Amino acid sequence: MHTSLAPPAPPVDAIARFFERVRTRTQGLAAPLTPEDAMVQSMADASPAKWHLAHTTWFLERFVLALRPGYAPYAPHWDRLLNSYYHSAGPMHARPQRGHLSRPSLDEVLAYRQAVDARVQARLAADDLDERERRNLLLALQHEQQHQELLLTDIKHAFWSNPLRPAYRDDLPIPAQTVPQPMRWIDVDEALVRIGAPAWPAADGFAYDNESPRHRVLVHAHALASRPVSNAEFREFVEDGGYRQPLLWLSDGWATAQAEGWTRPLYWSEDLAHAHTLGGPRQLDPAAPVCHLSYYEADAYARWSGARLPTEFEWERAAQDVARAGNFADDGLLEPAAAAGGDHGAPVQLFGDVWEWTSSAYGAYPGYRPWTGGIGEYNGKFMVGQWVLRGGSCATPQGHVRASYRNFFPPAARWQFAGLRLARDR
Repeated sequence: MHTSLAPPAPPVDAIARFFERVRTRTQGLAAPLTPEDAMVQSMADASPAKWHLAHTTWFLERFVLALRPGYAPYAPHWDRLLNSYYHSAGPMHARPQRGHLSRPSLDEVLAYRQAVDARVQARLAADDLDERERRNLLLALQHEQQHQELLLTDIKHAFWSNPLRPAYRDDLPIPAQTVPQPMRWIDVDEALVRIGAPAWPAADGFAYDNESPRHRVLVHAHALASRPVSNAEFREFVEDGGYRQPLLWLSDGWATAQAEGWTRPLYWSEDLAHAHTLGGPRQLDPAAPVCHLSYYEADAYARWSGARLPTEFEWERAAQDVARAGNFADDGLLEPAAAAGGDHGAPVQLFGDVWEWTSSAYGAYPGYRPWTGGIGEYNGKFMVGQWVLRGGSCATPQGHVRASYRNFFPPAARWQFAGLRLARDR
């Protein structure tokens, strides 16, 4: 019987370059923060920047270095504090109480990062990582890139929660305002489409286990909006009383909006003219994609506009032949920007700027199998009560996302850079 072997992990020098880039980038993102900033936890769903710095290092130790028998952890008494949700790795500190941890100090966390980096780099320099260790190292770096975005979204919420509304960075450039581009509808014919990514490791690169197996899906004829919904368009929904019309909302969404007092997107000012950004309070750009919406708000807007949210399969079909170019964290704006001029024969801004809510519940693909071992807890156990977002945002690292990438959050989550693109039936 013919069998195919999984392709080997990338060469050690390529992994070493990726390691250096990711680890340096994370500390660069934390550099503008004071020790006091780095300890703040403004809500239960967020985490302190100091915890992100430490947890990503713990992940490297636990799932890469500690695979080797006899490995001596740097600070084993920190395990409980830095474990997020890996029950196979032992007990964990309650997530809502991470902001209570004044110790270890920020200096101790940075020393921890330096020590673990030196251990990993020594193993890389000696080419002393087997195939499993290399693959787990690649996973650890992809995991850290996710936490780079979370570090930014969490500190943005923390600074917005401060009445002084401080800026994460005063020198962030202001995106150029452009003439709003009309939204056009792009007709898409019915087709049987291959969705997802091959199980990793695969010859065509990294993918999380929730992106596989690759399978066929019948995508019905539909129309897809050429761009995401803009601030100006969403403001019309607010001004038309969209937050006061229960018939537009899912039942749970209406109950949540009433209980939380939602009247506009998170970070918008009462006059609907300004928003808090990582550069501090700024004037709202009418043409930029609206962001910091919950699934409930995105769905209500779609109903109000006479449309709907696309399924994740409709979105992936549109993105499969589109270059992964866009406004990502590496561009330095750290907020969504209006689309540049171009041909609207194809959708624009599918990648970067804002994550796009889809109408698809986060679940397993047919034949899904989680990774084996402790990393099997990474994705699969969250396949309930969550909704899929696609495409990445202005806080996502360049190159981290792809057409098959499935992000997921509970429907009430608003602090992520999440917006929407409309779809409708044909």
